[in-house]
Amino acid sequence: MSIFLKQVFIGLPKTVGNKEATIPMEREWTSAIFKEPVQGSVWMGKTGLAGDGQWDLEHHGGPEKAVFAYGFENYSYWQKELGITELTSGAMGENLVMDPITEDTISIGDTFQIGGAVIQVSQPRQPCWKPAHRFKVKNLALLLQTTGRTGWYFRVLQEGGVEEGQTFTLVDRPSPQWTIQKCNQVIHAKPQDFDEIRELSQCELFAPSMRATLAKRVSLKETPDIRSRVFGPNELE
Repeated sequence: MSIFLKQVFIGLPKTVGNKEATIPMEREWTSAIFKEPVQGSVWMGKTGLAGDGQWDLEHHGGPEKAVFAYGFENYSYWQKELGITELTSGAMGENLVMDPITEDTISIGDTFQIGGAVIQVSQPRQPCWKPAHRFKVKNLALLLQTTGRTGWYFRVLQEGGVEEGQTFTLVDRPSPQWTIQKCNQVIHAKPQDFDEIRELSQCELFAPSMRATLAKRVSLKETPDIRSRVFGPNELE
């Protein structure tokens, strides 16, 4: 089965909303989630696509989160589940829309040739409150997390130009057992299963920061408090 690059999106941070709004979902906020489709070849560098950027550099960007990808098939699910027609390609702030592929058919370490670039899956996206704020669905981050429809990040092994319509060629699949869906289950659905968490933390091609976070959870036998990540300023709504 061929996997295609259906669309490419880039965008820089912008500020939207109303400073004077009393409703949290309508207040002013800044994010790079608002991306636009781009035609023609786009340079994919070690830290992302040319013309793309992030606002919250503490949680986004860097070589292990160089490119964010999402499966096109997920959007029909969200449109049906939430009844929001605007939830379509680019809505999650992704750079690459891949089709057909889902979180249960792509794994940590999967390495693809796409155009002139070679990219490798590094980790699932950790859903945050920003898609929820964008579409005014308070629990959207939790829905992304519990369904496992989070999307995933690539690191860039070889820089090069990419453009929509190209085919992803699978070069290597060293850890097929660690699908993005499986990772999400271990990280989010089984917070007390420290044996599986330890096993995932030892996956060599998993993003180093995530490996360290999971190793710390095992060491301290702790369960993370996710409220600030999934609700953020929406929590007061």
